[in-house]
Amino acid sequence: MAVHTAVPLAAEAPGVSERIWYASYGSNMHMDRLSTYISGGTPAGATRTYPGCRDHRAPERSIAVELEGCLYFATESPVWTGGRGFYDPTAPGRMRGRAHLVTVSQMSDIAAQEMYKEPGTDLDLTTVLRLGRAELGPGRYETLICPGAIEGVPLLTFTAPWTLQDIEPLMPSAAYLRYLAGGLLESGPWEERDIADYLTSCPGAAGNWTPTQVLELLRGGTSY
Repeated sequence: MAVHTAVPLAAEAPGVSERIWYASYGSNMHMDRLSTYISGGTPAGATRTYPGCRDHRAPERSIAVELEGCLYFATESPVWTGGRGFYDPTAPGRMRGRAHLVTVSQMSDIAAQEMYKEPGTDLDLTTVLRLGRAELGPGRYETLICPGAIEGVPLLTFTAPWTLQDIEPLMPSAAYLRYLAGGLLESGPWEERDIADYLTSCPGAAGNWTPTQVLELLRGGTSY
């Protein structure tokens, strides 16, 4: 399976696109979890119920992606405990994820649910498609990022308004690392050892987790 990268967005794309690549780099790399954002429901092991999107159709396609920038872990997650994943497109490195081809309304509703808002209103994507970034609010996942396009379709994700340099990284939990490793494995092209090396190189996990430990987590071993 190929790994896709984003290229600069064509000047005419923002005005004509009806579809968006939603680039997930955290728990939504898993199709079963993403389905609760789309169709509504409560993910396994979670306490929060998601209302879902207006459009319940599954993504047209899902592909593996690598984007310029860095995955890092910071701020305490009430669900997973430990640091949660964020994306800094300005930091050196390459971030791995899974991009889902969805409609603009689905992307808007997924983003709303990540922002703890009620879905149902299409986002105005004019700024993010023109500038590559748009802060919709001060929340942890209220900043939209457009790294470019894949196959002529804009790619969007969301992250925090700060950068890696602005915050202290925090070690992620075993459960969260296991879930992210499983999501990357489900995405297709990466081998287990490669995934373990990648995750343990990310700030917050680096120096706190070893590749061997993440491999054990991925294979259902000790939870530390």
